[in-house]
Amino acid sequence: MKKILLIILTLLFMFPNLSFADEYELERTMEKGEVIAIEEEDAEQSFISKVQLVTVEILTGEHKGETVLIENYLSDSYVMDIEVELHQKVLLSVETYQDGTVEYYIASEVRDTYIYWLLIAFAFALLMVGRLQGLKTIFTLFVTVFFIFMVELPLLLRGYNAVLVTVVVAIFITVITVSVISGLTKKSFAAIVGTTLGVMIAGGLSIFISHQVKLTGMTSDEAIMLLNVQGVTFNFQHLLFSAILLGALGAIMDVAMSIASSIDELHNVNASLSMKSLFKSGMRVGRDIMGTMSNTLILAYTGSMLPLLLLFMANNDSLIRMINLDVIATEVIRSIAGSIGLVLTIPITAVISVALIKDYRFHVGKSKA
Repeated sequence: MKKILLIILTLLFMFPNLSFADEYELERTMEKGEVIAIEEEDAEQSFISKVQLVTVEILTGEHKGETVLIENYLSDSYVMDIEVELHQKVLLSVETYQDGTVEYYIASEVRDTYIYWLLIAFAFALLMVGRLQGLKTIFTLFVTVFFIFMVELPLLLRGYNAVLVTVVVAIFITVITVSVISGLTKKSFAAIVGTTLGVMIAGGLSIFISHQVKLTGMTSDEAIMLLNVQGVTFNFQHLLFSAILLGALGAIMDVAMSIASSIDELHNVNASLSMKSLFKSGMRVGRDIMGTMSNTLILAYTGSMLPLLLLFMANNDSLIRMINLDVIATEVIRSIAGSIGLVLTIPITAVISVALIKDYRFHVGKSKA
């Protein structure tokens, strides 16, 4: 554990200035407020249906306790409008200009409170069921979030190669996660190598196929909005490959750890089993995992694009047209490439696990049940 903490602290010093804040002429902060009064009036503009004159008491920040009057414009858009109610908590965008002028806007409803409670419930469930392992799981989740938000995303905003950064981050996440959960053992080493190779296979396959079918990587509104980010030019194909690598990492790591653990456990129960018997047993376990985990990847990607699929079905689009669209082809390649990497991780991890367990000259640490 001390070695893992040392790695994280080293990374913190390696990337001390990874925040990205442009020097605007204004300072923008986010504060919470409560709606204490509402008046409504008709709008004069044709594209605005109604205006809410909202009195908000600021609940956080240096303006805490103050009340402000905000004009909240509504346009009958279910997606864009934020129609507030009395005593509702809202998130305010507070913009302070260099001349001291302060403007307030309603940016969103306040949702984080319930999210925090859900996170607490999740942590409680992990601790109740897993105890020490649950605590280790919480730590590894923190490590994953840290690497993505504090290392990968800032480096991508600095213009570094997205594929290279993602591969390095994926390796760090894998090494730390597996080492913390299972210690520095032979099965951990096998799981790390199996995960790394499986992810690289998924990424390499997706890169090759994506070049062949000429995917753009610009299949979402968010990707298009990145064109307006100042100071950096993104390679959207590389961002697509990075997304595929990250999306497959969790499932592939799960499979690799399951195979390595099962083979290690079999060896602990019966050390006389031959390499061939251990490998066959690991493959039998892998075949059982394979179907459900492949479904996990495909269902996850399908679920994320369910509204789009419904739209195509409602318009009676043919299957041949759907599968040739950039956005659909991207998701199909993403799910299938990830699944291939997952499937090939099973024999790779099984071979490495058996070789390490039966090679008594290789000492990483004592195997744990």
